[in-house]
Amino acid sequence: MKIIVAEHAGFCFGVKRAVSIVEEQIAANPGRRIYTDGPIIHNETVVNDFKKQGVEVMDETEDASSYEKGIVILRSHGVSQKMQEGIENAGHTTVDATCPFVKKIHNLAMEASKNGDYIIIIGDRNHPEIQGVCGWIQGNDYSCIQTEEEARNFTLKDKSRKITLLSQTTFNHKKFHELVEILNQKGYDINALNTICNATQERQDEAARIAGEVDVCLVIGGRNSSNTRKLYDICRQKCPDTYFLETADDLDPQALESASSVGITAGASTPAKIIQEVISKCQK
Repeated sequence: MKIIVAEHAGFCFGVKRAVSIVEEQIAANPGRRIYTDGPIIHNETVVNDFKKQGVEVMDETEDASSYEKGIVILRSHGVSQKMQEGIENAGHTTVDATCPFVKKIHNLAMEASKNGDYIIIIGDRNHPEIQGVCGWIQGNDYSCIQTEEEARNFTLKDKSRKITLLSQTTFNHKKFHELVEILNQKGYDINALNTICNATQERQDEAARIAGEVDVCLVIGGRNSSNTRKLYDICRQKCPDTYFLETADDLDPQALESASSVGITAGASTPAKIIQEVISKCQK
């Protein structure tokens, strides 16, 4: 059986950086309380490994002052300005592991907001990255748009007001342009900034290509990972026999019985170890 593994499967730059920051803080601060503000990345295996090393996940719904003072590592998806200030005001030391590409969106949103622009964010309003971005916008002068219906229904009372449009870093590249086109047809003064990171586009394009060449496609990643879910949707369009796996244990060998070729890709928060375990199981 032929196995094709995506070159861009697994940790992206931002995730590698965040994981390295946690590892560095563990090594440099023996005996100190170390927290991450929510899961450092969307992969349960990685989060549990850090828990075993004493890193506690701080519940974002609780007051930071209820935790013993320590080091709080801000997650790779970023946090709102209010949340960061609340953690620091509670006496904790913050270490920022926000992906630099996400941090760039924070700065763009904050600058546009200060300039009086209305802000549209293309992405999932329930995703931590988007919630963090919204937390750097002054007031409530923004909208989150994820679907064509939401784009068509969008209206702004002041037609002359300038709009700055931003995107979730892991949004589907093709869908982003489709939504921007719908919004542009409304005649607003829109400054559309494609803030999808290059790694996301490369990963999605490669996944689509591989999925179109194989009998079965395996997409590996955490169930809460937005970028992995998008990879799954993209692959499923090209290859009906596409399966979402968190670990090798999720792979049913019967799914591969009649396959002569298998494609494997993985989300940006998937450790190389898990990818290799899936590959090994396919080879048995």
